[in-house]
Amino acid sequence: MTHEGYDTQILSAQSAMDKAVELIGNGELVVFPTETVYGLGANAFDEEAVKRIFVAKGRPQDNPLIVHIANIAQAEDVAEDIPDAFYALADKFMPGPLTIILKKGKNIPYVVTAGGETVGVRMPDNDIARTLIARSYPLAAPSANRSKHISPTTAQHVYEDLRGRVPLILDGGQCRVGIESTVLDLTSAIPTILRPGAVTAEMLADVLGEVSSCGKVIGVAKAPGMKYTHYAPDAYTVEANSIESAVAEYDRALGEGKRPVLVYRDIYRDVMGDRQLISLGVTAEDFARNIYAALHTAERGYDHIIVERLDGEGLEASVMNRVDKAAGGKRV
Repeated sequence: MTHEGYDTQILSAQSAMDKAVELIGNGELVVFPTETVYGLGANAFDEEAVKRIFVAKGRPQDNPLIVHIANIAQAEDVAEDIPDAFYALADKFMPGPLTIILKKGKNIPYVVTAGGETVGVRMPDNDIARTLIARSYPLAAPSANRSKHISPTTAQHVYEDLRGRVPLILDGGQCRVGIESTVLDLTSAIPTILRPGAVTAEMLADVLGEVSSCGKVIGVAKAPGMKYTHYAPDAYTVEANSIESAVAEYDRALGEGKRPVLVYRDIYRDVMGDRQLISLGVTAEDFARNIYAALHTAERGYDHIIVERLDGEGLEASVMNRVDKAAGGKRV
């Protein structure tokens, strides 16, 4: 795939919002920040504009996009037959890192939904994103990175991946949550989590009473991230089940002439000795916020990445969903 030859700019929302609105109105792409990761947005009602997303990312056409809205009323513009459960969830979690699968509205072209009859709807908890949407259109948007590569949590991550492929990146600093939204399907008999995130099963069950988790995908995928390898660095990556196995893997790789690095929380720093460490912070929230940035840093300077594995539930399990895919399931 060739670049489209854009002179990609990173600009603040304060200085470039008018330009971003104009670009969206002209069928172009704009990268915008959210609380989860940076999104690559196009007018969700414009089929040709949405097709540009797939070209810019090198994304398979059978991988659906999420539609981002600025307010709850806009849900009726992109979906139909909206159940009461949506509004109950929206009251508690929107704006926020939750995507809800609904029946597709007639205004949404099938390129957005990978040919399916459902659409993912989300209201980001980011003022820049919601201002852009409110002043333009609901935006179809995946993460703003090359398909299958590490998701971006800073404007610079986007620039490194999509330079020349997009005209404008709105810089909103580092993303606060750091992993993609939870995706919940309300079109199934039992509300079903298709992708875990910061809004956990326990939090959803408090509102709905019952939720389930998705297994193997059969037929059309209803949400992104269900069919393909994702979040993968351009370097060998493996998870470590314990600090002992991590250190042993590091020393083995070093002995083979590799350039290994440990991607771990600070609580293990003393155990690491003088081995190379990229810090993930201390808490599970730190881990989620920092994991993609750490993997971006690791792939630039090292060729053997060893990532801490967490075994908890809730947010820890959601982060491990991303790490498992980044490492291709490899563990030591």
